[in-house]
Amino acid sequence: MKTYVQQIMLGTVTGSEAQARQTLQSIKAAGYDGLELNRFMIHPSSLMVRLMTRAAGMPTGKGGNLDWHSLLKEAGLSVASLHADLGSLEREPEAVIEEAKRYGTDKVVITGMYRFDYSDEAAVQALAKRLNQAGKTLKEAGLALLYHNHNVELLQVRPGLRAYDVLLGDTDPVCVNFEFDSYWFTDGGADAKLWMKRLGSRMKLWHINDRGSRQTGPAMTPILKADSMELGTGSMDLDGMKQLALENGVEAVVLESHKNWINKDPIASLRLSAEWLHQHI
Repeated sequence: MKTYVQQIMLGTVTGSEAQARQTLQSIKAAGYDGLELNRFMIHPSSLMVRLMTRAAGMPTGKGGNLDWHSLLKEAGLSVASLHADLGSLEREPEAVIEEAKRYGTDKVVITGMYRFDYSDEAAVQALAKRLNQAGKTLKEAGLALLYHNHNVELLQVRPGLRAYDVLLGDTDPVCVNFEFDSYWFTDGGADAKLWMKRLGSRMKLWHINDRGSRQTGPAMTPILKADSMELGTGSMDLDGMKQLALENGVEAVVLESHKNWINKDPIASLRLSAEWLHQHI
């Protein structure tokens, strides 16, 4: 499996062309094959997007003004997929398709819905239909549509049935498949490995992260606050997940650690995670 870095990690270290070039060189030197791009980070982003990503601790920065195509080519890095929002894909499919092809990827990933009630069964069923139609449009253009989960898809739409169950059951495997984020399902209290088994060959990409605590020394209470961690430094069964990913035929692993980076440095963080990837992937 090839290894990639999610672009959302890089907003603070791609503020200028020179800084972005240095960051991409560091990613290449760490052994990664490339990036997974976000449309809202390769174009100037709206105020709302900038505020939301800053609140999440991973600001988009000023990278939207850069020529990412040239920078990636110069660094010798490829693109795993292009993250897009469903509304844009529905409104301007030609633009999304052209952009994905320009960056040399055959995958477009929907990253979940904002201001959307995942506990409403009818709404989730309607979302599945929209995904099927968008996936059909992409398939006709030679591209594949994947859906990326967070933890909200674990909400029950009725007793015993979760939103993710509906998305799995109501989407057409010919048109819609999945980029599975094991961190977010673990964060939501689910057994990520069971869901990976259910996904099987529909799991095309794996978003990888570890989860644990940086606390050291005497603790005030026996309860630790968990957060994103570098690979191999947390408590997730990454080895067991890796085996399932191999069995599923996953094409690539995409690192997406969150704001809790070691030394508050995303480059130091992805370098440390690269050590685990080199040993295990």
